[in-house]
Amino acid sequence: MNHETVTLAHGAGGKQTSELIDRVFKAHFDNPALTADDAAVLTAPVGKIAMTTDGFIVSPSFFPGGNIGKLSICGTVNDLACMGAKPLYLSCAFVIEEGYPMDKLEEIAASMAKTAAEAGVQIVSGDTKVAGRGQVDGVFITTSGVGQLTEGVTTGGALALPGDSIIVTGDVGRHGCTILLARESFGIEADVTSDCAPLWSTVESVLNVTHDIHVIRDATRGGVGTVLYEIAGQSNVGIRLDSEKVPVQPEVKGVCGMLGLEPLYLACEGRLVMFAPKEVAHTIVDTLRKGNYSQNAAIIGEVTAEHPGRVVMTTEIGAQTLLPQPGGELLPRIC
Repeated sequence: MNHETVTLAHGAGGKQTSELIDRVFKAHFDNPALTADDAAVLTAPVGKIAMTTDGFIVSPSFFPGGNIGKLSICGTVNDLACMGAKPLYLSCAFVIEEGYPMDKLEEIAASMAKTAAEAGVQIVSGDTKVAGRGQVDGVFITTSGVGQLTEGVTTGGALALPGDSIIVTGDVGRHGCTILLARESFGIEADVTSDCAPLWSTVESVLNVTHDIHVIRDATRGGVGTVLYEIAGQSNVGIRLDSEKVPVQPEVKGVCGMLGLEPLYLACEGRLVMFAPKEVAHTIVDTLRKGNYSQNAAIIGEVTAEHPGRVVMTTEIGAQTLLPQPGGELLPRIC
């Protein structure tokens, strides 16, 4: 059993730092664009680029279906994909707590490399800091990404229009439910695995059949419900949601029923919300259902000119009710 841990010397910039970078990060991230210098020199894509950055502090850092490393790649790749951008380059910065197990750090790096390869993105630069015990909870990761925008594609939260169909690319709430069960002792046994996944291929498959998409958003913190309220506010439109059409894994639905939670407000890390004209919505869903991460894609509602800024939900018995607006932090540190 490996008992080796990260020490403060690994963050001091000397021999041990170089050994840590070579052993863990260079060993897993090596590619022609990865630099040992102060900045990577890269080939600029033709046309416009998208750029994003995101920090990851999930607790626990290992969970069914992934870990903080996989999550850090998926989160940034998916943010680029939501703008219609093909991910090209990533940088990553680690803040590691003194005493963190070296084998766990290697496992995180290996999962990052595997996920980046699947997403077709290169990790080209990074930074490593070691904090004293208690200053960081294990390991925190920040990733930044650059992607090439697909010509003719414009998406944004302010572009939803009355008549648009609302699509989710799969069952909702699974990541938040997974983290909740991994973190707390509720005495609940449920076979729930995070939906954490890189989604550029999902978006690309849709863009190959139509560019007529108004909004793409990943439903991370706050889940699908929060995303819908954000877009309703940004676009000054109303949203009508059909609760029966929202796909929820039975195990997630059961856990939420026992704990009084709403699956629409639990985080996803491998699900997108798309707004598109109803004329192309069924084509989009048919395309999504052929993908690895979107086989349960569904149309769950529509955009209306009525009740701007609000989300109205039709319940299982046919009644209409206002979906409560999200408030506070339901479950902190889910990403």
